[in-house]
Amino acid sequence: MKLDLQLYRGYANDEELVVFGHAFKSWAPDKFQVDHKGFKHAFAVLHMFRISPLKNVEVFLRFKDLEVRTRTMDDGYFRFNIPHNLDIESGWHTYEVGCKLGDKDFGIVEKGELLKPFESELSIISDIDDTFLISHSGNIFKKLFVMLARNVNRRKTFKDVVRHYQALSSSGHKGEGTRNSFFYVSSSEYNLYDFIVQFANLQELPKAVLKLKDIKTGITDFLSTGGGNHDHKFVKIKDLIAFYPKQQYVLLGDDSQKDAYIYERICKMFPLNVKAVYLRQTGGHQKSKISKTLENIERLDVATCYFENSSEAINHSKKIGIIESE
Repeated sequence: MKLDLQLYRGYANDEELVVFGHAFKSWAPDKFQVDHKGFKHAFAVLHMFRISPLKNVEVFLRFKDLEVRTRTMDDGYFRFNIPHNLDIESGWHTYEVGCKLGDKDFGIVEKGELLKPFESELSIISDIDDTFLISHSGNIFKKLFVMLARNVNRRKTFKDVVRHYQALSSSGHKGEGTRNSFFYVSSSEYNLYDFIVQFANLQELPKAVLKLKDIKTGITDFLSTGGGNHDHKFVKIKDLIAFYPKQQYVLLGDDSQKDAYIYERICKMFPLNVKAVYLRQTGGHQKSKISKTLENIERLDVATCYFENSSEAINHSKKIGIIESE
């Protein structure tokens, strides 16, 4: 039997670390290249959704002096929430996860990264599709066409969005290599994790921890990619803020799905933690329900910006002092 692991960027604070990934009895989605052209690219994307998870197999984590074992869930997912008293420096660190099916079966060890944030007053949580990656989420047929027809090198960001994100990343930091922490929380499935990482690298977007939707395991699931219930985003954002409760946060999203309502709930739950909410206008005009939701958020003393072009968001960030004026 073939065995494969896909690891995701984890994160840590002074008391706990979180590492997670998937185990498969087929190739992991990250083994299919996302820079092919034409039909080869379309086939690669479809193969990312034709996967076979391994349930209830033992996996082990190694990080510094820690070695901990657990087992995978029914969808091959595993997660380590480990209390620790380690001295972990700020920045990115390497960890290892291994898996072995039995004494006679070939085992595998993969390396991943985890983030211990730098000391900072600000962290950024951003959606992906139609927030920085042009995806056409409001039109499922156009969205699927773009995913199948355009490889990672042909996908685009919105104008000036990279400039905004880079400014948010470096704001308040003068030291070499120190940055504000970024987290990308999306309804895209973990099948697309490696595509998103490669796209962010190519576009020079800030390096981030990614929190995505449960992995899909069939071609029919591909047809509904990014859709369905978005409550998982609320849960993931809530967990991140609870994990780093002394941080101030900037939330970025768009008006094509449920970001405004999710962010409103977050602001109500954490009234002292959210500094600003940014929502991109994806259509020809602003939506009245979205505008009213942002007005309600502002009543919680959270700055909001409903913008069409990222240059507007940049100017707003300078105005409220979360990025430096040039």
